[in-house]
Order: sequence, then C-alpha cells, then structure tokens
Amino acid sequence: MTDSSARPLAVFDLDNTLADTAHRQRFLERKPRDWDGFFAAAPDDPPIAEGVELALESAKECEVVYLTGRPERCRRDTLDWLAAQGLPEGRLHMRRNDDRRPARRTKLEILRRLARTRDIRLFVDDDELVCDDAERAGFRVVRARWAAPSTELKVAQEREGRT
Repeated sequence: MTDSSARPLAVFDLDNTLADTAHRQRFLERKPRDWDGFFAAAPDDPPIAEGVELALESAKECEVVYLTGRPERCRRDTLDWLAAQGLPEGRLHMRRNDDRRPARRTKLEILRRLARTRDIRLFVDDDELVCDDAERAGFRVVRARWAAPSTELKVAQEREGRT
C-alpha cells in the first residue's frame, strides 16, 4: 500500500547520470580490471550539469533517492561526493559488496521495493538495459543520455555486476 501522505520519490542513478566517470574508465580497460582503482577515483568525478539540475528540480516536489550499482564499501565517499555537489540529501541504496548480479536485476528489485510504499515519480539512469526493464515494469524513466557511453562500463554493469 502506498503512503499518499509522503512526497513522491525521484530516484537517481549516480555513475554517468550525476557523476562523470570518463576520467576513471582507464581502470576498466585493463585486464584484469582494476576495480579498486576505479572506485577509489570516484570522489574526483566531475558532476554532470544536466543530471544535477534535474535532481535539484525534482527535489522541489519529490524526495530524492539515490540508487547505484556501486558497492557498499563506497558509501562514505559517495555521500561526501553528493554533499560536495550540493545535491539534495536522500537515502542511498547501494549494492552489497559481494553482490555480482546485473545492475538491471538489483536496481529493479530496489525500485519495486520502494514502490510498495511510495509513489515513484521518475527514475533516472544511463544504463539502457536498466531503463528498458524499469519501463517494462511500469516506472516512468528518464534516460540519462548526457554522458559519453562507455562500453567497458556497460560490460561491467551487465556481465560482471560491479557497478
């Protein structure tokens, strides 16, 4: 049952939606991939203006929630980054450190859980597979196409369940 007294939710992905990961793609181009280096560089991500503006605009009518494939071990750095960008405070849903399922499975699971008690006004993500599945499940999706797509990141999200 949804709580009609609560503000609707606006759910935002982080990597390549709010945070530009281009400078750390090099860590995924190595064999084997350097996941520690990839996530350690996340605090230096420049913000993506279009995503930040949409989050700030959404916060006027919605509670902003963040949904990322980043592992839980990155929580402190991620919260610090969100605050440093002046983004709205909001709950941060992250993947368990040992969870390697595809992003489309983990994110849809969390979206459905949130939707049990709250209205989700919009879901913003750059991953086309995640967006496709979310739309099929009935969510209003905004496709974050404002960052350069990364083949390596797509493989990581879908096949390796890493982000």
